[in-house]
Amino acid sequence: MRWFRLLLLALVLGAAPAAVLTLLPVAAAAQQAVEEPDYDDWETDAKLAEAALAAKAASNQAFEILREKLVGWRAKFSAAQSANAAQIDTVKDQIAALGPAPSEEKPDAPEIATRRKALNDQLSQLQAPGLEAEEARSRADGLIRQIDAVIRARQASELLRLSPTPVNPGNWPAGFAVLTEGLKTLLSETREAWQNPVRRTELQNNLPVILLYLAIAGVLMLRGPQFMERLVTRIATGDSIRRRNIAAAILSLGQVVVPVGGMVLLVLAIENTSMTGTRSGALVGALPRAAFLFFTTRWIGSWLFRVEGGAFLTERPLEARFHVNMIALMLALEALRTAFITEVRPPLSMAAQAVWAAPFVCIVAVFLFRLGQLIRPRSGMIAVTDGGVEFRKRILRLVGTAVIVVSVLAPALALIGYVAAANALIWPTAKSLGLMGLILLLQRFVSDVYLVVTGRGEEGREALFPVLTGFALTLLALPVFALIWGARVADLSEAWTRFSQGITMGGIRLSPTVMITFLLIFLIGFMITRMTQAALKAAVLPRTRLDKGVQNALISGIGYVGIFLAALVAITGAGIDLSSLAIVAGALSVGIGFGLQNIVSNFVAGIILLIERPISEGDMIDVNGQFGTVKGISVRSTWIETFDRTDVIVPNADLVSGVVTNLTRGNLTGRLIVPVGVAYGSDTRRVQAILLEIAEAQPLVMVDPAPSVQFVALGADSLNFEVRAILSDVNYKLDVQTEILHEVTERFAAEGIEIPFAQRDLWIRNPEALVGSRSVPRRSGPKQAEAKPSSQGPADSFLVHNDPDGDGGDGDDL
Repeated sequence: MRWFRLLLLALVLGAAPAAVLTLLPVAAAAQQAVEEPDYDDWETDAKLAEAALAAKAASNQAFEILREKLVGWRAKFSAAQSANAAQIDTVKDQIAALGPAPSEEKPDAPEIATRRKALNDQLSQLQAPGLEAEEARSRADGLIRQIDAVIRARQASELLRLSPTPVNPGNWPAGFAVLTEGLKTLLSETREAWQNPVRRTELQNNLPVILLYLAIAGVLMLRGPQFMERLVTRIATGDSIRRRNIAAAILSLGQVVVPVGGMVLLVLAIENTSMTGTRSGALVGALPRAAFLFFTTRWIGSWLFRVEGGAFLTERPLEARFHVNMIALMLALEALRTAFITEVRPPLSMAAQAVWAAPFVCIVAVFLFRLGQLIRPRSGMIAVTDGGVEFRKRILRLVGTAVIVVSVLAPALALIGYVAAANALIWPTAKSLGLMGLILLLQRFVSDVYLVVTGRGEEGREALFPVLTGFALTLLALPVFALIWGARVADLSEAWTRFSQGITMGGIRLSPTVMITFLLIFLIGFMITRMTQAALKAAVLPRTRLDKGVQNALISGIGYVGIFLAALVAITGAGIDLSSLAIVAGALSVGIGFGLQNIVSNFVAGIILLIERPISEGDMIDVNGQFGTVKGISVRSTWIETFDRTDVIVPNADLVSGVVTNLTRGNLTGRLIVPVGVAYGSDTRRVQAILLEIAEAQPLVMVDPAPSVQFVALGADSLNFEVRAILSDVNYKLDVQTEILHEVTERFAAEGIEIPFAQRDLWIRNPEALVGSRSVPRRSGPKQAEAKPSSQGPADSFLVHNDPDGDGGDGDDL
């Protein structure tokens, strides 16, 4: 039933592309049903925007509201550009059916000319709404760009604004006045609220709810963090290190959620008293944000610089945690400070703003400077054990250096008077450090989960999935980094709009929607192809009479055709028009043809091999001196396994154009020739009979044709015979040859038949050179050694003769 399930799944998947292609026209029709824009209202908004840009007197908030309207108009115009798309395509097809455009040499017939003119007029009318929408969209897009440019120019000028230096004592009274006046404002707002009978009545009515909120908030804020920390510590002492880290990490989120939830309840309790005013309300409303910044930063630091985790980022984790906690406290105080001075009417003077902001910048810079020194790796720092040590050290060194530079530069700017620039440097740096720490914690958490699921060791942290997870988290965090460093939400939405519209290449617009549609349809087609191949290979083809080579060729052909059709359907379904790339493709094809000449040749040769099948998998072949068994045939090359168990990749072109010896193509039979030599004087008839008996006794030697023994030569040292036999399975050729030689050795020894071997007599001239000059007078002349055959003795033995005269005569044996 497996093959049935495979076919069923293939049919289900096969219906998917058809469903996608069926829904595409429906989606197109739905897009065409968009309501036509009101161009009168658009003209009013466009002129208002142009007037505001010309005057440049509107505030940033007013520009943002106006920009939001323009973005809405642009979206409507973009949708209206596809109006009448189906009718336009139909009319274009009708015009194309009339034939090529007329010329002076070949004018149209009157009837065709009249029809062509009518269709062209209809086409112009159908294209008019789209062209008008395109013009309006371009105008809206230009206005949006101008508004963005004005806002960015204002932001840049604000950052470069020089305020009175806070070092000058003459500016301190302005800052002190802000504090005293702010406190007076808070007291006066509370007094006025208490003197109001309506508010006192609301306080009395809401008193039970207020007390309940206060009680729960007190428990959560005072006892919650310690309780969650003890719970996390208890879980972290479990048996499995990774499992306890995962559980502790999940529960440790309570160290943020619980106190922030308590702060929210506290704010609700205060708001239910009805005793808040403008400034006190702004200050109370900033409490949850301040609490979130404090507890989140503290939680990130506690996990990044755990004492029990060793030197993960620094050699001094306790000191690093202290500085992170102080930075968290300064972030919370900065949020409260900003809320405290926001509702001041009239706005603060530049001197007061500098006096209020500079101390916070200088204090947080001190903690950032030391934290940058701690995380910046030094020589001898304990290496991280989860791999990628060198890359991580480079990143930490870069981050630490950047933090140190900012912590020195920001206070200097603040003390000079560039307070806005100092704030734009120091606080985003602190928040960016927190975000990078959060990304690192999330990546380690995912790695722990991956190691638990897969059961791998610490080396699994360098696997593909954890690395890709870290990369994906970094990409997802890029918009957050942009917001931290002053980017507007409108900037991000505009960037996404540009990205979603795609890019134009050779007249083709490639957008994320087009690419996703293409990939989806292609993957479905690819899956259908693979499922079809699997079904044919497992269930259909084994039940046919086709040999294995034909089956593999058929499966491979279906794979290539399926992939080609999947790509073709995906291109069509995604709406990609490749006609505009025809000229470019034609120009590139020449260069590509020369560059890929060998690859194309091998590809064509592979197709020929799959069709003609001169070789198949399992054949024993000899090509270019490579002898082995064919293990696989691909479209580019063939894989041969030699008898040494080595893999040889042979290009298919060599198999088609070269000489290939296939020992097992038609059948497995093959001839074996074993040469045998005997000594002169042996009975040749007896030798021939013995060799024939040995050959006939081999089980793999075929009876028809019968084996034979031939007396082939009178050699220099032996009488030469050849045993010739046809084997039923040539794969066992060496085994049969080995067995025949064993039998020959045993039978010849029993019959007294000698197997000759080469022997030599060694003649030495001037032997006195060997025994020394004291016993034999030295003679001049060359020392020569001559060897002559001998009929007795072992194969490598020599008879040594003394030839003192050097004339080759016999001498004394040595």
